Amino acid sequence: MNLVLNPLAAVGRGVIGGCRSVGAVALFALAGVSHLLRPPFYGRLFLRHLAEIAYFSLPVVALTAVFTGMVLALQSYTGFARFNAEGAVANVVVLSITRELGPVLAGLMVAGRIGAAFAAEIGTMRVTDQIDALTTLSTNPMKYLVAPRLLAGVVALPFLVVVADILGVMGGWLIGTTQLGFGSAAYLKATMDFLQVSDVVSGLVKAAVFGFVITLMGCWCGYHSRGGAQGVGAATTAAVVSSSILILALDYLLTAMFFAT
Repeated sequence: MNLVLNPLAAVGRGVIGGCRSVGAVALFALAGVSHLLRPPFYGRLFLRHLAEIAYFSLPVVALTAVFTGMVLALQSYTGFARFNAEGAVANVVVLSITRELGPVLAGLMVAGRIGAAFAAEIGTMRVTDQIDALTTLSTNPMKYLVAPRLLAGVVALPFLVVVADILGVMGGWLIGTTQLGFGSAAYLKATMDFLQVSDVVSGLVKAAVFGFVITLMGCWCGYHSRGGAQGVGAATTAAVVSSSILILALDYLLTAMFFAT
């Protein structure tokens, strides 16, 4: 009998633990958002984190977008050539970049850079008792550490995605005009004729959601880290992994919400 019950008990403990973690993260996010709506607001911290996310993440996002657009153009041309549909390359590139690849790749790049940085910074403050010192000095840690980062993530990611969209389409145009034999004017006209406002808006909404998730998981994992340097390292890894998985899962849910027929 124990051979049957023990595995079931382990599964039950895992489900209950997962539900407990989801609830704790949701309450943490609610607390962080609520502090954005109540004074004081640390504007200088917000601007610092905004620059850290948007400006300093720009090179890696830009390079990723350009090369993704190039590869996408080459692969699309190779596939469409089998059906004599090479003219659809520009349409596929702009649609894929604006709807999916721009926000998802930018989110994953920022998750690897910013999620880890936030988790390490806040985790170090936790294990060195600096967060307790903030409380002693009558400074709310959620308002000082979490709220500005959440807002910065929501604002910065759409900006990065706009840049990624432009550079991704430019990468496809560069390959299309230099290697695939497309005329520059014809390629750009096909791109603009096929692009719709809803494609860009859906990508920007995804970017805002991804920015919130990345900063939330970085702050959550760092805020609850324990065990010295080893705990900070584990929190950093957990922040990157969890935010990356959530980006992919939320991408599916948001795509189904925007484009389900």
